[in-house]
Amino acid sequence: MSPVTHFLTGWVFANCARLDRRDRAIVTLASVVPDVDGLGIVPELLTRNSAHPLLWFTLYHHSLHTLAFSLFITAIAFLLATQRLKTGMLALLSCHLHLFEDLIGARGPDGYQWPIPYLMPFRSEPQLIWHGQWMLNAWPNFVITIVLLMITFWLAWRQGFSPLEMISTKWDSAFVNVLRSRFPRGEDD
Repeated sequence: MSPVTHFLTGWVFANCARLDRRDRAIVTLASVVPDVDGLGIVPELLTRNSAHPLLWFTLYHHSLHTLAFSLFITAIAFLLATQRLKTGMLALLSCHLHLFEDLIGARGPDGYQWPIPYLMPFRSEPQLIWHGQWMLNAWPNFVITIVLLMITFWLAWRQGFSPLEMISTKWDSAFVNVLRSRFPRGEDD
């Protein structure tokens, strides 16, 4: 799935528990960070017509989609969090939500299914693959992203903060105010 979908998944998931702003950001980013290996696309594209292309994306994408990396992210989350145990466990689950989303909906346009090397670097097998995996640009991914976006807007309207809080509290406040002025809260809310 797309980084946007992973981000929205992480943010919605982070709002399933009572967390402060910092811990919500940690859980949200834990759902995105397994795709940091996808940044290899930049040098690969820049060198694709050279005598020695860097195939960093082709060779290494999904190399961080592992239990070991998830545990590493969990440890970092634990160290950085205010509510350490809760945030660490939610970060572990958030990483695994990313893996699940890629398992069900990340097949390439050429039909290649990115296997998830879950037990690497300790074992090369099993490689997680689901044969029903839909393509990255398939309609279920768009539906999931739209539903997550709607939930995100609803949570922002209801709780008074949005994912923008990770960038700027001023922008976050302005966004929530626009939502609430457009869709006024009832007296029971």
